[in-house]
Amino acid sequence: MNTIILASLVIAAIGLLGAVLLVVASKVFAVTEDERAKAVELVLPGANCGSCGYAGCAAYAKAVVEGAPVNQCIAGGAAAADKIARIMGVEAGTATEYKAMVACRGDLSHTKKRYEYHGIPTCAACNVLYNGDSSCPFGCLGFGDCTKACKFGAIEIVDGIAHVDPEKCTGCGACKAACPKRIIFLYAYKEEPKPIVMCSNHKKAVDTRRECTAGCIGCGKCVRNCPVEAISIHDNVARVDYDKCISCRKCVTNCPMNCITIPEKWSVRETG
Repeated sequence: MNTIILASLVIAAIGLLGAVLLVVASKVFAVTEDERAKAVELVLPGANCGSCGYAGCAAYAKAVVEGAPVNQCIAGGAAAADKIARIMGVEAGTATEYKAMVACRGDLSHTKKRYEYHGIPTCAACNVLYNGDSSCPFGCLGFGDCTKACKFGAIEIVDGIAHVDPEKCTGCGACKAACPKRIIFLYAYKEEPKPIVMCSNHKKAVDTRRECTAGCIGCGKCVRNCPVEAISIHDNVARVDYDKCISCRKCVTNCPMNCITIPEKWSVRETG
């Protein structure tokens, strides 16, 4: 009986010692969390999109407290930057707003289906099979991978093609990452609107016309009519140099395919 009592006492003593050591260790090695990090995280939109360059909102909030710029949250824009700046007691600086744009006009009235697809209803899955079911292998597939990725309800599929609502778009880039065709781009918000080439087909004119009746045929008419040499043809499709563009709209009015357009409320700068 004495042996049992002694063993119990030894076990209890070891447990008590372990508890004391844990309490001491928690005090000695405690990491003090800056309350500002939590306050900054609450200001962020919670998209965890990574467009700020960090793993998510919590990681960016921690980085801000450690000295990162307060205006790197693209999804939150200027409003979030101002709030974070007030929390940190610094100047917000200029926060660039971005919008997404789908560089394709190949809806069901301009393209055809090459085959009847019965697989998993996603752009990624359909794209694996002969670059998708659309007659244009570069165009939007319309299964809505981008709409599922968007947490702000800014994209919808209309007539077989994705359309972005710039009023809802935060420029987080989730749609861009989800698109297997890589035809969604982010553009910086500017006061003066500038043209966008709404085509991603890199084939020669005869093939482009066969695949999509709204595609860029690389005719160079926009190039010849641009007074500042802001447009050039790359891989059979027109591209705009926004550093040179003066928004004269001559490329828009002279495009025989009407595939160059200018958004009404915001202009553009491609980010890749």
